[in-house]
Amino acid sequence: MVRPAQGRLALLAGAAGVALFSGMDATMKSLSLQHGVYNAMFWRMSFGIIIIGALYLTGRPRKPSRHTLRLHVKRGALTLVMASLFFWGLTQIPLAQAVGLSFIAPIIALFLAAWLINEPIVPNDYIASVIALLGVGVLLLEELLKFEMQSLLGSAAVLLSAVMYAYNLILQRQQALIAQPLEISFYQTLVTFVGLALLAPWWAEPLPDLRTGILAATAASLALGALICFSYAYRHAVTASLVTLEYTAFIWAAALGWIVFDETISLNTLSGTALIVAACVFQIRGAGKRIVPNEEITGRINNKAE
Repeated sequence: MVRPAQGRLALLAGAAGVALFSGMDATMKSLSLQHGVYNAMFWRMSFGIIIIGALYLTGRPRKPSRHTLRLHVKRGALTLVMASLFFWGLTQIPLAQAVGLSFIAPIIALFLAAWLINEPIVPNDYIASVIALLGVGVLLLEELLKFEMQSLLGSAAVLLSAVMYAYNLILQRQQALIAQPLEISFYQTLVTFVGLALLAPWWAEPLPDLRTGILAATAASLALGALICFSYAYRHAVTASLVTLEYTAFIWAAALGWIVFDETISLNTLSGTALIVAACVFQIRGAGKRIVPNEEITGRINNKAE
């Protein structure tokens, strides 16, 4: 069972993870606009594997079980596709709008958690999902009316990434119950880096200058810090308690978009995001009914692996 002190610390770790990922998103948007999504990701993961490799391998870790390794590979491969779509979408639409659209992921995650690891679902979830979909419609209304193809494609990429991110949250929960944060971060970074490296002979470019290298290293450090925070958080709290923290990302996105990219926030973005957040606030009113002991979920995961 999760102890109250652990639960509070898990929430703080989750909130810190959101803040770190938001800073990474802004850094990656800057790199992607200047050098393309592939090179931005390749440079970031190159620095990332060096940093996390030094932290993880110096501890002489034990080799994970076959089931755990399969889970690491699955999440790493998913992360590669999910991140590529999201960062490309960031180059087409404002940061706050992209983050607002991605908020559909926690709603989807709750249904996936019920299906994949049997975390209970309550009636509020169905109503919340309808409200959240209305919010997505409002967010997309401006692009639909103007029919700006690049914005529509960027929004579609972010939405598809959000669906993948919902599944990523479930994999994160499963990983956190059977592996330690450094192990999870190492294997996710390794799998993603290997996937990018396979395309390096055709697409990779050398770092053009010191500033770009610093930005890539900063993005890698922020991402790894966030992964470690989330791994701890998802080990000590249930999915329903943590996904709501994702909505603090809008505050970070709005601030960073305005400060770094001189982006304004449209009424559609505010209204649509407000609807999605309201949906999730409504949904968590039933969160107490869905709490399942970590030991029970771990048993379910292991049973599926056998």
